[in-house]
Amino acid sequence: MDSKILRNLSYGMYAIGVKGENAPSACIVNTVIQVTSANPTVIAVSMNHNNYSHECIVRHGIFTVSVLSEDTPGTVIGALGFNSGRDVNKLLNIRHRVLMEGVPVIKENTCCWFLCKVVGSIETSTHTVFLAEIIAGSEKSTGVPMTYSFYHSVIKGASPKNAPTYQPPEPASESDGETYVCTICKYEYSDPNTSFEELPDNWVCPICGAPKSAFVRK
Repeated sequence: MDSKILRNLSYGMYAIGVKGENAPSACIVNTVIQVTSANPTVIAVSMNHNNYSHECIVRHGIFTVSVLSEDTPGTVIGALGFNSGRDVNKLLNIRHRVLMEGVPVIKENTCCWFLCKVVGSIETSTHTVFLAEIIAGSEKSTGVPMTYSFYHSVIKGASPKNAPTYQPPEPASESDGETYVCTICKYEYSDPNTSFEELPDNWVCPICGAPKSAFVRK
């Protein structure tokens, strides 16, 4: 089977907030589904074993889900999705609040949030599927939830290697030289109205915040 067929499955974009060793942290996942509708409501979240957030969830058994909207800045996804909480404070420049349980909720134009307690898990070779009961959350939802398709087609974002939907990049094809690629997150800049050279020197990648100098011609 061609693994590209799996791109037909639908996904969303979510920030998972965790209680870190020294401070709250968060990461981006695209696989969160509702498992039961009865009380208690249970959801499933898939996360790579290598993620710092995975380590935190295993240790504390609690996390939050912030549902990103189409208005959530790409830089939020870059900060939370292309860095490790082991190395940096990923929430330093992101609006958020910390619940009394010690886990963060993202406030960057998100639709809603849930506080979740782990009640079980399923292991695969690379990921853990956490089963969690929703124990608190938003009273209402605002905005339009961001889908994974919107992230790829509109924001032009790429998948980190730890994502379950990661696919190796397509072989390089002939290019007119007007497309530039971020060496950090692989975002591609190609605008027929404004060339890359015309962008100001202080312009940064809309996904990961990398400087203009981090881009190379495709």
